[in-house]
Amino acid sequence: MKSYIYFIVFVLCASMNLLQAQGEFQLTPKDSIVKSSWMFGIGYNIVDDSGDVFDELLSFGEQWNALPYPSRVSIGRYFESGIGIEAIGSYNKYKVGKFIDGRTNLEESHYYGLDARLTYDLNKIIGQTGWFDPYLGVGAGYTEANNEPRATYNAVVGFRTWFSNRIGLDFSSSGKWAANNDEATNHLQHAAGVVYQFGIKKGLSKKGAEKLALMEEMAQNLEKEKDSLAAIQQREREQAALAARLAKEKEQALLAAAKKAKIDAENQRKAKIKTEIDNLGFAYFDLNSSYLNLKSKKVLDGLALILQKYPELELKISSYTDSRGASAYNDWLSQRRVDRTKAYLLKKGVEASRLTTEAYGESLLLNECDDNTYCSEEKHQVNRRSEFVITKF
Repeated sequence: MKSYIYFIVFVLCASMNLLQAQGEFQLTPKDSIVKSSWMFGIGYNIVDDSGDVFDELLSFGEQWNALPYPSRVSIGRYFESGIGIEAIGSYNKYKVGKFIDGRTNLEESHYYGLDARLTYDLNKIIGQTGWFDPYLGVGAGYTEANNEPRATYNAVVGFRTWFSNRIGLDFSSSGKWAANNDEATNHLQHAAGVVYQFGIKKGLSKKGAEKLALMEEMAQNLEKEKDSLAAIQQREREQAALAARLAKEKEQALLAAAKKAKIDAENQRKAKIKTEIDNLGFAYFDLNSSYLNLKSKKVLDGLALILQKYPELELKISSYTDSRGASAYNDWLSQRRVDRTKAYLLKKGVEASRLTTEAYGESLLLNECDDNTYCSEEKHQVNRRSEFVITKF
């Protein structure tokens, strides 16, 4: 008994320590990240089409072309693998006085861009930063700039900063190389805008997954200790439950045996009654006659005794003719036969409510003796009958 108390105290102390440690490892919103989503963006684009490639990249006044209102929209789908697919539309203007294609622009012209790109989230390599998502990408598109339409193949570098799971800022710079127009120069396009995520699927970050694994391990250890404490009492409960189950199974077996014996007895009773009636045979009739002969009356006398012996028994009487004669005549004759059969049983004291009748004429012959087949009188005799079928035991 003393050892049992010591064991309980030990388990309680260990459980308290585990609970305290587990409280320090609770999952928080910071442990979950966006795994995949749709992303819509709107913002500004800046085009540097000076023709000097990477010289004077920050020459805002002379080389950068921008509009004072939002001029770029995008829609994209981003997957758990880090891959993103994005479609981008942009509009801009080359203003007079800007340095375009290596010379000073003398007239205002429009810039249209339609691009598709494939990006990869660098956080998949460097690890999640929570709010900062750098990315690289490649793509292709169509651009009409300085009145020179051209297909382009593109490269992009950028990053997003997030204020929440849904709202953030997107900054990127793309290099666009003309693919099919020797008159068009390559150019740079910078972008900055607001992005909105929707259709979000979230999951645990790497750190969150490690924390969850640790919490599950601690919970398992706690359960093991609880199980050890419960095992002592469980054995006693199992023994009591086993005794109760065996007693219940014995009782159920006795009930099942009694039920089966009752069903078997009832089936035997029904089979015995049916055998007694089947052994009587049919009540047969002479040709063109509905009167009962001595053999038929003997059958019905035996049937009446069986009905008296089993007062719950109910029968259906069916009468038939052979195939000779007109069909209408045979229908009439079989009705006469079934009526006389029932009347005889009523005279023997059988209640009318226990008997139902039906006349079938020359239908349901018991052999091949139809209108097209010659048969002997003995074969025709087989079909001139009254049959008895139990409808209620």
